[in-house]
Amino acid sequence: MFKGPIDPQKFETLIELNVLINSDYSEPRTLLTRILESATRLTEGEASSLLLANKETDRLYFEIALGTKGADVQKFSLARGEGIAGWVYEHNRSLVVNDVASDPRFFGEIGKKVGFTTSRILAVPMRIRDECVGVIEIINRVNGKDFVEDDRQWLEVFANQAALTIQNARSFEKARDEIIRLQDQIVTDRGYHTFVGSSPAIQEKLDLVARVAKTDSSVLILGESGVGKELFAEQIHLQSRRADQPLIRVNCAALPESLLESELFGHVKGAFTDASTDRRGRFELADRGTIFLDEIAELPLSIQAKMLRVIQQRTFEKLGSSDPVTVDVRIIAATNRDIEQAVASGAFRSDLYYRLNVLPLHIPPLRTRQEDIMELAQFFLQRFKRETNKPIRGFSDDAMETLLSYSWPGNVRELENAVERAVVICQTDYIAPSDLVLKDTDSIADARTGDRTLKESVNMFKRHCIANALRTNGWNQTETAKKLDIQRTYLSRLIKDLDITK
Repeated sequence: MFKGPIDPQKFETLIELNVLINSDYSEPRTLLTRILESATRLTEGEASSLLLANKETDRLYFEIALGTKGADVQKFSLARGEGIAGWVYEHNRSLVVNDVASDPRFFGEIGKKVGFTTSRILAVPMRIRDECVGVIEIINRVNGKDFVEDDRQWLEVFANQAALTIQNARSFEKARDEIIRLQDQIVTDRGYHTFVGSSPAIQEKLDLVARVAKTDSSVLILGESGVGKELFAEQIHLQSRRADQPLIRVNCAALPESLLESELFGHVKGAFTDASTDRRGRFELADRGTIFLDEIAELPLSIQAKMLRVIQQRTFEKLGSSDPVTVDVRIIAATNRDIEQAVASGAFRSDLYYRLNVLPLHIPPLRTRQEDIMELAQFFLQRFKRETNKPIRGFSDDAMETLLSYSWPGNVRELENAVERAVVICQTDYIAPSDLVLKDTDSIADARTGDRTLKESVNMFKRHCIANALRTNGWNQTETAKKLDIQRTYLSRLIKDLDITK
């Protein structure tokens, strides 16, 4: 391939990068940056770009851009056949252009917009099994020199390394997603949800759950609609001595009063017109396990007295029978209503309330625990990416700011719906604010965050913004600082001050 002696510096760089590529698949962007940096240095380029193809849009996106205008260049994309890089992508062939002004394939609009003059371009395809998946281009050679054949040959070698990195990363990501999918499938098959949340407020509640779970006392979970009360009920059950027994769920608001008694306590044959056989109720099904009574405040007064007896004596009669049935059931109830107000108005029995409220658990709304927003959003994004098979890479900075500044009146359920909708709508690599389609984007969360100060809210946004940028850049602080347009030393100090960890 190469004529004459091989440059030892280039050969040594090649070996170093090969070792990295074959030892770490988890941070492809860091490896791609290293490859592009090495290629730029060894071909004596002033600037460079690594563009990746998106099959759905048939466009090239600037994944990495080095040079004085790198951060600005990354905002653009090219269509198939557009510009030198677009031509290389379309024809799957390398191209050396030492006088772009006289080449009709040159597309100078990006340079004009970012304020960078291009005179020479060396561009080569990145191939996986002969398919072009991207392009590496070197812009201008230092001291006004032309690119030569040796430069093209070496850049093709580096492009092959970049393609191998992408292939390994895709295989790694596919395997990782499959493992996550299987783990989620195991959870789903058992009927439980994956629990996501690491904010101090949630950790405090989880610590309380761990203590509460060890007992058999009744628990009353309080909180707004959509905060995840059912997930906390699951955690109590899973951490209790009853974890191997069933968790039976009942939505008291979803069942009509005429059916509720039969659903809860069962009935015998002939108890009513359609009772052709005996039927076990939810309490009997939950024997030795746990029953979760969601929306307990909607329970009719006619059922509340029978419910009180179950709690006090662990016995009840099926509808149409006088024979007592004894069960060993742990009761967890939940409501989003002001149940104390319901007691005061006579809509809910006070003796039943006090029996249920032995161990109260208040779940804070999402707007008061902003630390969980991005973690939940990323979790939902990964789930819906798998379901829709769309290659979305993440949230744009503006979308992150929108997620963090929105008040989320519908809590986690609204966030889940917003991310699912965004994944369906999104047509690019990154979800934009317009994809989220939030109903009240002028509603700012810091107006509803209680005692949180402006400084705390600003630091919270900084933490999420920097952490996301670090993830996007493979935790490479130099690249992240360039992306954020700040000094690397300042970024390091922020990482330490804001307690950002990998």
